[in-house]
This record gives sequence, structure tokens and C-alpha cells, in this order.
Amino acid sequence: MTRAEWKESFQVATSTIASHKMRSFLTTLGVVIGVASVIAVAAIIDGLNAYITDKVREIGSQTLFVTRFKAFTFDFSRLPEEVRLRKHLKAEDAVAIRDLCPTVLKATPILTRFASIGGSNEIRYANNKVDSAILRGGEPELVDTVPVYVVKEGRFLSAEENEHAATAAILGSPIADALFGPVDPLGKTIRINGRPFEVIGTFEPHQGLFGGPGVDQFVVIPFKTFAKMYPEIEELVIAATVADPKLIPQAEEEVSEVLRRRRHVPANKPNDFELTTADLLTDLWQQLTGAIVLLTLIVASIGLFVGGIGVMNIMLVSVTERTGEIGIRKAVGARRRDIRSQFILEAVALTSIGGVIGIFVGVMLSVGVARLVPQLPAHISLFWVTAAAMLSVGVGLFFGIYPAVKAASLDPVRCLRYE
Repeated sequence: MTRAEWKESFQVATSTIASHKMRSFLTTLGVVIGVASVIAVAAIIDGLNAYITDKVREIGSQTLFVTRFKAFTFDFSRLPEEVRLRKHLKAEDAVAIRDLCPTVLKATPILTRFASIGGSNEIRYANNKVDSAILRGGEPELVDTVPVYVVKEGRFLSAEENEHAATAAILGSPIADALFGPVDPLGKTIRINGRPFEVIGTFEPHQGLFGGPGVDQFVVIPFKTFAKMYPEIEELVIAATVADPKLIPQAEEEVSEVLRRRRHVPANKPNDFELTTADLLTDLWQQLTGAIVLLTLIVASIGLFVGGIGVMNIMLVSVTERTGEIGIRKAVGARRRDIRSQFILEAVALTSIGGVIGIFVGVMLSVGVARLVPQLPAHISLFWVTAAAMLSVGVGLFFGIYPAVKAASLDPVRCLRYE
């Protein structure tokens, strides 16, 4: 077909659609729903991916954590006996990692007391108290190995305070606000589970990731102070940091070798400890979002399939309604391919309009969600917009072929007799 013939066929197709506005809209509704759902969900997931990536960087993309059990283990009773009976990590293990692993810049032990381990904590100042705080014992290197701990006011622990088991504490911002309100907390004496501590700093706000505790819920005291107060708490975590995230695999090998020697793990046995990096959080998130994307694509496919069937159905009706027109066009010289292209263009125009409306609705939904729920950031993806547009055109082509072929194969004589 020439360019002029394509233009004429397109004009005929659009005029036919315009003459049946409501029918055309209802026909494309499935395409609108399918495309809008893809755009909206993809935008939200892309935004969340960027959000999670930023949060993981805050936790420490250069940090390696050593624990007795796997991360996110909550029901310890279900663990195999040989796992439950693993020896606790020691502060000396952190010293060995620091000294014997060339790739590791710093390594520090961490102790924690909360409802599940050791009991709940009461932080009190005058008549104000906080019962939901998480108490953590850390060394001065904690802020260097776990970057999420950023001091907002005051300072962090010193080596001397840790060595002498000083009674100094740094508070999460919400805890400081609950205890002191507008009063400056620095230099004030609080009571942690009945014992007096001087407040030497507060942390920048951080709400945590995946619904877990963040810096906002923590009160940090010197590691040796914690160990003296709660000698019964032996569940220790070691945080180690490297100069570059690319060195993490090498650091894992070095740390594993050092700890296996110290813990006397036989060569034919697996590690009796766990190594965790920030990549674990990213992998968990990608698995979750992968399932969501798959479910969305299934829903979108159903919507597009239903929309395609609607297009085919309405095009078959259109063929019947315009039988006389087809006969006249053939009688004056229209070829089969002219008729075929006219009806295919009409089907493609229908689904393309549905695609455009769907993209607009999807973008509006994404923007609306981002404004109403700031915790769900949305980022419009050019890839998914392009894919949705191509899908809508593809649906029109696929489901418009049969009606177009049927229209092109009609006998012009019978068409002219048709009433």
C-alpha cells in the first residue's frame, strides 16, 4: 500500500471508532486495565527498589556480619540440634578477624538486649520513661563498621570509655524526645534498667528496614559496660568492614578461614557460624518483588487477553454491520489487502487508544500513591511505558487479523445484496 492509501485507511478506521465512542471505550477497557496495572506496579516497584538500595547502603554495603545463626531466624526451636548447639561467638573472635584478615579494615563485637534476648529495657529520666528501647553494647568502631549509626548531637563512645566500662549512653532521637522533650539531653543522667548513665549523644533518625528495628529504637552503651551488666547474654554479632564492596567475597573467605581454625571446625564439616552481607537484604527484596511483578504480569495478561477478545468480537460485529460498505469498496476497485489493512488498522487504533489511556491512568495512579503514601515511592519507568505501548499495539494486531481476513474474503456480489 502507498502512503496515501495507509493514510486513507487510517482515517476511515478513526472515523469509525469516533462514531461509536462508548462501544469503542468499553471494547478497550480490558487493555486499559492491563496497561494501567503494569505501569503503576512497575513504577512503585522501581521506586521501592531505589529506596531499598539506598537503605542497604546506609546499613553498609562494605560491611560483613558474622552471627551464630542465619539472619532472620525467629523460631529457633525448628533449627536442627547441631545448629542450636553451636558455640557462641566471642569478642576475641573479632580481635582475631581484625588482626589476621588482611582485607578487613575493622571488626567489632556487638551485644544486644531486648525482649527476646535478656528481657525488656526501661529507660527513665525524672518522671518520663521508655519501655520499648533496645539496649546495645558497642565499641567505638561501631560507627565505622555500621554506617547507619550517625551521631546527630554530641559524640560517640571513646576507646577510654569502653576500656574502663564507663556509664555513657547515646540515644535514638525518638527516645531522647520522649525523655527530654525540648530540653537538651546532653550531659543529663538517665537510668537504664535502674542504673545511672550520662547521655553523651543522640543519633540521626533512622526507622529501620523491612519493618525491623532501626537506630530510633536503640540505646548504645560501651561494650564492656554491657558485658559486665549482663554476663548471661552471650549472643554476640561481629561486624567487619572492607575498603571496597568488591572485596566482600575475599573478606568472607578470610573470615571463614580464621573462624574455622579458632572454632576447630573439621575440614569435612560446614561452617558453624553464618556470614551475612547487605546483599542478602537486596536478594530477599528482589525475590519478593519478582513474585509481585510476576503476579502483576499475569493480571495484566488476563486484562489484555480479555481486551483482545473484546476487540475481536467488536470487529466481527463491525464486519457484519459494514458488509454493504465492503461490497461497494470492492466494486470500485479495492483489493483484498486494502480491506484487510483497513480493519487491522482499526483494531490497532482501538487497542492503541486503550494503551494510551492505560498509560495515563497508570502514571496518575503512581503519582497519587507516591503523594498519599510517601513510604511507597514511585518511579515511572520508560522501559515499562514503552513495553505497555508495544503490547497494546501487538494485541490489536493479533486479535484484529481474523476479522480483517474475514472481511477481505467476502464476496463483493453477496456484499452488495446484503441488507
